[in-house]
Amino acid sequence: MMRCRVTHRWFFVWLMTAILYGGATAFASKAAFGAQPLPGGKPAASTSLATKDPGAGTSVPHIGLLLPVGQPPFARPAEAVRDGFMAAAKAQGGSPLPIRIHAISEEDGPSLIDGYRRALDAGARMVVGPLTRSGVTALAASDGITVPTLALSAPDGGGPLPQNLFILSLQIEAEARQVAQLAFREGRLNAYTITGDTPLQRRMHQAFVDEFSRLGGKHIAEFAATPDQDGLNRLKQAAALGVADMAFLALDFQRARQVRPYLDPLALYATSQVYRVNAGPLAGFDLANIRLLEMPWLLQPDHPAVMIYPRKDFGGAIDLDRLYALGIDAFRIAQELLNGRTELMLDGVTGHITTGRDRHFVRELLGARFSDGRLIPDSAKP
Repeated sequence: MMRCRVTHRWFFVWLMTAILYGGATAFASKAAFGAQPLPGGKPAASTSLATKDPGAGTSVPHIGLLLPVGQPPFARPAEAVRDGFMAAAKAQGGSPLPIRIHAISEEDGPSLIDGYRRALDAGARMVVGPLTRSGVTALAASDGITVPTLALSAPDGGGPLPQNLFILSLQIEAEARQVAQLAFREGRLNAYTITGDTPLQRRMHQAFVDEFSRLGGKHIAEFAATPDQDGLNRLKQAAALGVADMAFLALDFQRARQVRPYLDPLALYATSQVYRVNAGPLAGFDLANIRLLEMPWLLQPDHPAVMIYPRKDFGGAIDLDRLYALGIDAFRIAQELLNGRTELMLDGVTGHITTGRDRHFVRELLGARFSDGRLIPDSAKP
């Protein structure tokens, strides 16, 4: 039983990583939406603001949410986005158009494109989704995007987007580049990097190195994060040499806790991957003085611009909180796009949002530091 629970937890972490930051997906297709079961047998909460896709032959102007809802084991991430979208609509007094959920399969490109076309045939004037990198890549390669469409992940490749396609994502590469900018702005010029062997960690590592080098910083050396004592001792010796003034941790929460004690006296930087809301003060002390970036939804829950939106208890699953916040900002941007406004400046719950190059929305995150066992926002410092 314990092994089963551990396996399930590992799989869920992998799944969230795939959805949030890109990776393999395996969604099953299903045509209906409503009070669908979540993993564990709990029904998903429905909302009066949204309606089911009524099927062919019924065309009503609406906002279409193109998500893999109600499809275990991928239901919870899609439903977190949906719930955030609906919460924002309710908090802002409703939506100018009805909201319909169009359930799709994101692993099958032709099926996804067919689902998008069905949404248009049903009267969608604005589409929000897909959610995964593979799904957005398939949509971006199609030639049928005829209404404003806000995709919730970044496609593979760096080519130009179709005219009506906009991108709002939690892409880890963008976050790592912002960390490089923060470090350089704070006077860091010579960097070590410590990274693991997962695709996500390699991607954040490479994005940091590329941006830090572009700015004029120097990447001194890369070290592999390892649990063995010899490797940790090598980190300690390198940190004491005086040839680097910082280290970037392209790591997750557990690995960052493991290597942190061996990195003094370097200034330390990381992405939000090292943060866990309910980890407790001991973890905060283990991560002492690490600088990172995080979204206002998690870093400033008492800010007036954040408090107006209701919260949902995800049982400590921080990436579901991030997806819920993504849904909130997706609704707000969708309203602007519906009104023909594409050049935006928005204080979002996922960051300060502006329109970047090629219709990629840029989320500027907030700086923070672990101090006295807690993550302290820069804005809270005297």
